[in-house]
Amino acid sequence: MSYIEGFVAAVPRANKEAYRQHAAEALPYFKKLGATRMVENWGDDVPDGKVTDFKRSVKARADEDVIFSWLEYPDKATRDSANNAMMNDPVMKVAGKTMPFDGQRMIWGGFAPINDSGTAEKPGYVDGCVIPVPAANLDAYREMADKQAAILKQYGATRTVDAWGDDVPEGVVTDYRGAVQATQDEKVVYSWVEWPSKEARDSGWKKAMEDPRMKDAKLPFDGKRMIYGGFKTILDA
Repeated sequence: MSYIEGFVAAVPRANKEAYRQHAAEALPYFKKLGATRMVENWGDDVPDGKVTDFKRSVKARADEDVIFSWLEYPDKATRDSANNAMMNDPVMKVAGKTMPFDGQRMIWGGFAPINDSGTAEKPGYVDGCVIPVPAANLDAYREMADKQAAILKQYGATRTVDAWGDDVPEGVVTDYRGAVQATQDEKVVYSWVEWPSKEARDSGWKKAMEDPRMKDAKLPFDGKRMIYGGFKTILDA
């Protein structure tokens, strides 16, 4: 079973190319440690929310955009080994001081996929979500995710992934649980939908929301605290 390391961060808009280059230079290192895929996505359609949203999750400033990115590993053991190696590598400590964004406000965590449907092709656009779900509703959430995946793929999505919070640490400044105001009995879900392009995404969601199967869906979580947005893929390797 694969394993996901998911990240959300605020990056100065002026540093977009520097951020992309920073990620590209880090790619060989992550692959050496066992990562099978690295995807970086830049905020494009990230709305303000009434209760929670992506911008608040990382305390984004007016001149910053939100990135939604992830690393895929073949399993948790490989991910844990990679993280341990990075924590003890002096090269990474130096790299941490040259990041083109404020790493203290980055949120990250490990997630175990409970739904991975479709083909991991090169997306042009990604819908990203972070969701608080009662732990007791795991099966209900998985059932909902499976049904939604089938609908979205019918209307143009190439892949949908829902990953259940497994190693989601508390942060000093920001973290996933704070991002969605998760309660003690809730888990955090890191989820995304891959699309060929923004146009395909806009058209696909329009058709999906008009589909009776989508309208009949009942959410096994508090939708008011879900954070979501659309992101343009800037690196996929």
